Amino acid sequence: ALDYIRPLQELLDQISRDKGFDYVIASGGGRMVTTMDRYEADWTIVERGWNTHVHGKSRPFTSAAQAVQTLYDEDPKMTDQYLGQFVIVDSKGIPVGRIQDGDCVINFNFRGDRAIEISRAFTEEKFEKFDRGIAPKVLYAGMMEYDGDLHIPPAYLVNPPEIDQTVSEYLCDAGFSMFAISETQKFGHVTYFSNGNRSSYINKDLETYVEIPSDKIPFDQAPKMKAREITEKTIELLKSGKYRFGRLNFANGDMVGHTGVMSAAVEAMETVDSCVGRLLEVVKELQGIAIITADHGNLDEMWTEKNGVRSVKTAHTLNPVPFIIVDYGYRGEYKMAAVDKPGLSNIAATLLNLLGYEKVAAYDASLISFT
Repeated sequence: ALDYIRPLQELLDQISRDKGFDYVIASGGGRMVTTMDRYEADWTIVERGWNTHVHGKSRPFTSAAQAVQTLYDEDPKMTDQYLGQFVIVDSKGIPVGRIQDGDCVINFNFRGDRAIEISRAFTEEKFEKFDRGIAPKVLYAGMMEYDGDLHIPPAYLVNPPEIDQTVSEYLCDAGFSMFAISETQKFGHVTYFSNGNRSSYINKDLETYVEIPSDKIPFDQAPKMKAREITEKTIELLKSGKYRFGRLNFANGDMVGHTGVMSAAVEAMETVDSCVGRLLEVVKELQGIAIITADHGNLDEMWTEKNGVRSVKTAHTLNPVPFIIVDYGYRGEYKMAAVDKPGLSNIAATLLNLLGYEKVAAYDASLISFT
């Protein structure tokens, strides 16, 4: 974090000197403990952020760099996303930038999952998730509209992309019954994101959404997360005979990867590997098809090395991800297609092909071709 905070603070100081403004970093904290909860996993995270940014009630420091460096020194294993909340104060101990009546607040997140809850706290008149105390009357705007169904937030800077013709829409129109399942940390990935940034069902009569509540502790302390519970429920759904299509997300690789703890990462992957194996046994029993893939890497790189010195890597990686089709009824009907620079956008057409449908004209090419 210091690699970004220090040059930002220097730039703000320079602008303030040259232009006569008073630009400062006023408060902060790691996203897993301050402000940026998602999918309503733990509203106390948002409450801590609110009390920090609005009421100035948090651990005081004279600068953001001092705050982060102190937190690093106190716990050398600390990663940025778990840094405790802090507030910057002046020489008299008074917060330099509490959010107050008449202020303008811009949430510059373009992605909605971690922006929705704090947006609600600032914009809802009848807010009941926690006691806001005195809620300042501000002009609040998101970078985008984060939820197109609920129109959160009411004011935003950039029109959100109109995402239509999703796979789920197509399958619902075709009368497919389907399920989506994950634990809280990735539940929105198989619902909200999968549905084109919409929080509601596409067709409630055809769709079943299952959320397994996530743990409310750092994930390196429980790296198995809810993979086993997801697996058990998915097996139940598959064996029910009610569904022709299902999608699930194991959160372990990403959420444990963000902690940077190698031993936890190993346990996380061993758990997911075991769970995938169990699911494939059921898919084989049902003579179905499974696709195994990922939207990005994380645990594939747990450190970086520069000048012989290793540093923990907690960010996503840019490595290609696997795309594996496990088809227990395969009789040579298709083969992998020669697609130039294949990626996630090719999966939609591939899914439709495997389900017996032609690809939608607007979709990128399928990863398979029929022989």
